Amino acid sequence: MTKWKLAGTTATAALLAANTALADITPEEVWQNWQDLAASNGQTVTTTSVARDGDTLVVTGMSAVQNQNDMRLETAIDEIAFTDNGDGTVNVTMSDSYLMNMTVPPEVGVEGATPTTITIAIEQAGLLMTASGTPEETYYALEAPTIKIALDSVEGVAATDLVATAEATLSTVGGGYVVSGPADAKILDIEFSAETIAMNIVAKDDDSQTDVQMIGTMADLGAAYNFDLSGMAEMNDDIVAALKAGRGLSGSFAYGAMDFTVDVTDTTGPSKIATTATGGGATFAMDSGGLVYEVNSTGTSIAISGPQIPFPELNISFGEIAMALSMPLLASTEATDFSFLTSIVDLAVSEEVWAMFDPANNLPHDPATVVIDTKGTLKLTTDLIDEAAMLALGDAAPGEVYSLDITELRASAVGAQLTGAGAFTFDNTDMATFDGVPAPTGKLDLKLVGGNTLLDKLVAMGLLTQDDANGARMMISMFANPGATDEELTSTLEFKDKGFYANGQRLQ
Repeated sequence: MTKWKLAGTTATAALLAANTALADITPEEVWQNWQDLAASNGQTVTTTSVARDGDTLVVTGMSAVQNQNDMRLETAIDEIAFTDNGDGTVNVTMSDSYLMNMTVPPEVGVEGATPTTITIAIEQAGLLMTASGTPEETYYALEAPTIKIALDSVEGVAATDLVATAEATLSTVGGGYVVSGPADAKILDIEFSAETIAMNIVAKDDDSQTDVQMIGTMADLGAAYNFDLSGMAEMNDDIVAALKAGRGLSGSFAYGAMDFTVDVTDTTGPSKIATTATGGGATFAMDSGGLVYEVNSTGTSIAISGPQIPFPELNISFGEIAMALSMPLLASTEATDFSFLTSIVDLAVSEEVWAMFDPANNLPHDPATVVIDTKGTLKLTTDLIDEAAMLALGDAAPGEVYSLDITELRASAVGAQLTGAGAFTFDNTDMATFDGVPAPTGKLDLKLVGGNTLLDKLVAMGLLTQDDANGARMMISMFANPGATDEELTSTLEFKDKGFYANGQRLQ
């Protein structure tokens, strides 16, 4: 998986430059576009005044309120100015700071519980948006030297025993977004970038006598999201119906160098977790075609210390850790592709950990790797995200698997390495031959290097008896053939003619 960074302002500026020559937009149309976007998101907008002042439309006392699932979110901005640039574009500026209030309902079943209100303060001095296009498709380019988001206050029963401060500061912010679609069903496409984000969270709980501080930075942030705002509401009400109606959402996020430290002090003493990485990211998409989810991190190092650690510091590192999943969600009449990848590359732990079970350094302490990469086809007969339908299935399968390709199987640790690849098809009309599993046809080729030496070392360490090692070798010999060297074993596991074969010998 590759690490990427959005171009942010550059990409959006190119869109704006192309669009400016095609259409003009007025301050009033941009303001209406804002109101339509808010309405599509379920917000109610009120203002103190809306008036022209020369080439600028000035909106004062704007409040946007959204009520959903017994929660209330209110954003209040003192002033927003929409200035006609005379070239078909409109500059949008607003107050240097504003507040967002989120009110959470009281906890159910707790006597005397009251709502909790969380107030967030946003500081954005120097922020500038430039709008262009048409009322039906409006482009906004965004830039700001810094944007600071901070926890201003927490009020309510849930906050009585917790004292907390939290803030995040983004620097050199760029990007933009496109608002399109009809007035009551806006679609929002966002690109966003920032050179860095710095976070600082401090919390103190008097009841548990716990103090927590988290400090972190991330560089080269990039994000892209697509929201069908009316579709989001439909997905919240009935996700199956919404997906079948063509609704969906997608997004991706990437970052460069990362550094996070968490310090915790409680009645047992101080603990610390420090994490660094060279980069990573995530991708998510869901629509009628299925679900796509990918996440990865590269160059990750974790250091843990505290009273529960039996030595000064536990260190863990990964060259790369990744997971990727692509699969259908809805029932269909045709077979659909799926894939799954899990990858842990160059996992290493501190020598203190090795010393606990290998104090004489009998085993190689090289980093370990596990990679499983698969793909295939299946047909769902039941919607996976329909909870009632899934419960009604009981022990029955929600669909049929037709094929499975193991494109890569790789595991290496303590001097031994296992590799393999294979492909299978499945006969879903035969569920009897292999006790409820569709009868497979295909083969898996495997190669093990270093297995004999590993067994000898485990015997020398006293972790295995010689009889155990001999038994293991006898079992392996039933499934494996000698390779090019004494340290190499190969095996072909095959399903054919309703039987199971190892290296040509039928075992079932």
